[in-house]
Amino acid sequence: MLPRTRLLFIGWSLCLAACSLVTPKFERPTLSVAGIELVNGNLLQQNFRVKFNIQNPNDRALPVSGLHAALSVGGEHVAQGENERAFLVPAKGNVDFDMMITANLGVALLKLANKMNQHADSIDYDLSGAASIDLPFLRDLPFHQTGSFSLKGIQ
Repeated sequence: MLPRTRLLFIGWSLCLAACSLVTPKFERPTLSVAGIELVNGNLLQQNFRVKFNIQNPNDRALPVSGLHAALSVGGEHVAQGENERAFLVPAKGNVDFDMMITANLGVALLKLANKMNQHADSIDYDLSGAASIDLPFLRDLPFHQTGSFSLKGIQ
């Protein structure tokens, strides 16, 4: 019985080692905003068409089946969007795509006014989401970007 257990252990070890060799190693793509266009809106909700550029640093093309993102400003959720159209980002290349974003700029403006009343120099933002990748062993590539907007020059 002992040799059979040993063989089973060796077999599982080999399977795990083989899986780690087969699983693709991907660097996260870089996502940046290339343009923003107001489509429609009212006081409570605005809809924007945002053009994103996604750069693929990998040696293999990335078939993206969808993408979702959320934006917070000053710790308050202000916008979110989703793209369910598939597109391909070439290896070591980039591609532009559009995504509809629903925002509540009223909340963002209140946060901005509050920060300006406090004589703050900047306001923090947080952009997060994930790209759904249509490859075996790889489902989502999450992204998360934080930073701050300068309030200097805004009156």
